[in-house]
Amino acid sequence: MAGLRLGPLLRYIDDSSATVWVEASRPCTAEVRCPGGAGGTARTFQIAGHHYAIVPVSGLAPATDTSYEVLLDGTPVWPLPDSHFPPSVIRTPDGGTVRVAFGSCRWAAPAEDEKDTVGPDALDTLATRIAAAPEGERPDVLLLLGDQVYADETSQATQHWLAARRDLAEPPWKQVADYEEYTHLYDESWLDPEIRWLLSTVPSCMIFDDHDIVDDWNTSAAWLAEMRATPWWRERLMGGLMSYWVYQHLGNLSPAELADDPLYAAVRATPDGTDVLRAYSAQADADPASVRWSYRRDFGRVRVLMLDTRAARVLDEQNRSMLDPGEARWLREQACADPGSYDHLLIGTSLPWLLPHLVHDAETWNAALCRGNRGARWTRFGERLRRRADLEHWAAFPESFEALAAVIAEAGAGADAPATVCVLSGDVHHAYVAEPTWPGPGPDARVLQLTCSPVHNSVPLSIRLGFRFGWSGLGRILGRRLVRHGRWEHTALGWRKTGGPWFGNQLMMLTLGGRSASLRLEQARADRNGGARLDAVAESVLTE
Repeated sequence: MAGLRLGPLLRYIDDSSATVWVEASRPCTAEVRCPGGAGGTARTFQIAGHHYAIVPVSGLAPATDTSYEVLLDGTPVWPLPDSHFPPSVIRTPDGGTVRVAFGSCRWAAPAEDEKDTVGPDALDTLATRIAAAPEGERPDVLLLLGDQVYADETSQATQHWLAARRDLAEPPWKQVADYEEYTHLYDESWLDPEIRWLLSTVPSCMIFDDHDIVDDWNTSAAWLAEMRATPWWRERLMGGLMSYWVYQHLGNLSPAELADDPLYAAVRATPDGTDVLRAYSAQADADPASVRWSYRRDFGRVRVLMLDTRAARVLDEQNRSMLDPGEARWLREQACADPGSYDHLLIGTSLPWLLPHLVHDAETWNAALCRGNRGARWTRFGERLRRRADLEHWAAFPESFEALAAVIAEAGAGADAPATVCVLSGDVHHAYVAEPTWPGPGPDARVLQLTCSPVHNSVPLSIRLGFRFGWSGLGRILGRRLVRHGRWEHTALGWRKTGGPWFGNQLMMLTLGGRSASLRLEQARADRNGGARLDAVAESVLTE
């Protein structure tokens, strides 16, 4: 009899359909069944001995909460027996207010008998709050902006598991090596009871960042050449891309997109799709422009564009770009398509567009050095500094920084402009709000950089001090001098910090209704009873 290994995850949602992702213990038919006749079935597909299904659910009614159960070969497997959580529901939108929660950078919660050294998990705490008041406020969608798993920073429990498979004195040491080890990371992260229930009842959109593969993934051409020369990199990358496609990317697609996806069809058409998916991942590595991981989702009059800012990079120093030309065209087309058809544009990019001024200028200076503006000796220094200091955000791709500003200005201008254009980011282990100003007439929409991380991770003192100083007046002066030294023209775009920095395990919640928008930042904090709570530490109205 088939058992439920992982999931269910409620992924795509619109006013009449949804998708639910599951992993089963053996080949079977997965079914999602709802009262009133809504539901769907899908046969599992196999990757590396694991069995998955993503079930398209149809027949839902708009603006309803519909409970569901999961069956494998006709046997109920979800809800779990004796579960203390409320029933998992599919909440279809009503066309009105949309609540979007987002964050990034989540270490898996430790085992119950282990101390959590970085404090309460914000997603765990959100799950507890929703479960305690299931009819109360909850996000309509959860945007996870990268580092859903950490392939290069494994827990003690995972290291013990790895040691039973192979010698950890050999590369890649205590990091994961292949697809099977990636599956363990997802088990560790998503089998957490609170997370498992939360992801079964709140739709989610996901995109990778570097730690899903390795720290500083695709930071430069020199970095990539060195990684490709190691004996372990190729298998690691194959495992990372394959597992991302299975565990995260498939759920980002609508039922119609799944039905039209040639790779999904090819995987399902063979008894074992491992070789098909592996060939696809190899092609993605050899020619990143041949694959698009970015995607668009619409929630009523809220448009979400989730960007791949890792695999889609152009790394040639003379033509460095955060997005390859095809990806850049796609972004502009999606942002500017159908003027007046949306009230709010959310651009999800794991890496912040607007950084503290000193950090921005340091990354631009470094890019100029690596390009050769100060000669070969400075070029070598710049490459070493780039890797040591993680100088790889939008500012490290100066032309891409300006190109994104141009897309935002175009999408946000005119009589049909949206009320807001928000760039949602994580990565930097703190939260802040920044607002840009254009040198000439700017967009009519209100434009904001909203950065929120970590969900559950450490916040070193160096980050606290460095980013505070980065926003200071002295930091701005120092940054401008660095840009001049790099013989680079300083950007004409200005910006100021309007909130933060805030440090802790946290989530941001955007509430968008009509032309109005508001923002709330909540931090997970331990309470006196040994539990945790989410405290609102900042709230603001973005538009009336």
